[in-house]
Amino acid sequence: MTAESTPPPPDPHRYRPPAPVLDGDRLCWRDAVVAQVPGFRPLTLDLFRPAAPAPPRPLIIWVHGGAWLFGSNKSESPQLAAAGIPERILAAGFALARVTYRLSGEARFPAQLHDLKAAVRWLRGYAAELGLDPSRFGVWGESAGGHLASLTALTGDDPDPALAGRDGVRGVSDAVRSAVIWYGPGNFLTMRGSHDEPDSPESRLLGGPVQELPEEATAAAPVTYVAAEAPPMLLVHGTGDRVVPAAQSQELHDRLAALSAPVTLRLVPGADHCFVGADLDPLVTEALSHFTATLA
Repeated sequence: MTAESTPPPPDPHRYRPPAPVLDGDRLCWRDAVVAQVPGFRPLTLDLFRPAAPAPPRPLIIWVHGGAWLFGSNKSESPQLAAAGIPERILAAGFALARVTYRLSGEARFPAQLHDLKAAVRWLRGYAAELGLDPSRFGVWGESAGGHLASLTALTGDDPDPALAGRDGVRGVSDAVRSAVIWYGPGNFLTMRGSHDEPDSPESRLLGGPVQELPEEATAAAPVTYVAAEAPPMLLVHGTGDRVVPAAQSQELHDRLAALSAPVTLRLVPGADHCFVGADLDPLVTEALSHFTATLA
């Protein structure tokens, strides 16, 4: 099934959306359960949509960072909070879903990718009820969330159950049509340095030292899944990033560009992780322009 296909109705007895709440000029669905994985907390998301009557809205799915160790869908990192990203997404006419995923202390990869795909399927399965356009989904992630957003974009509708997972709404496309990736890892095996230590965030995600688990590291690498038919991707990275080297976005860009896939790389001179030292406003504007063009 493609993202443009009309999805079959989901099981009406499970995972129905809660009643929306009107909050000012927006409708909100908070803590909607998208999947229940046995032995884990329920997977949830918060959905926001402009309340004004309109055709079904295109959707941006926000994936938080936090080294796969921490973070929340309830707020941005302190460095990003001042940019008002959620408000700007809604003001631009998009709906916004802020998703959760299991952290590395709860489950190893690929559980996190399964969780994102479960969220995409839930949003698409209930799109009519939620006022969303199921053919116009984009994903935007930062740092660890950028890594997961890249994987979500590059593995849409992959038939391998090891990538798709089996929880939540089934029989619905998990593809997205566009992606913005902010300073996300593209290949754990080439990050090197402290990233190879047994207690690094990457090693914790995989369940052991990165270089000792090359198969697992390859399976978790966005570069593994590059293809000419990848959705349009905007990769943005600070050249002074001391957490995730800018070479990670460069590598992903170069592999996609070599296949003539629709990809753009924006390097932000001198900016550290979370774009510390740079003006966030034009970067948010560029991201929203990317989504406006690719989800039109």
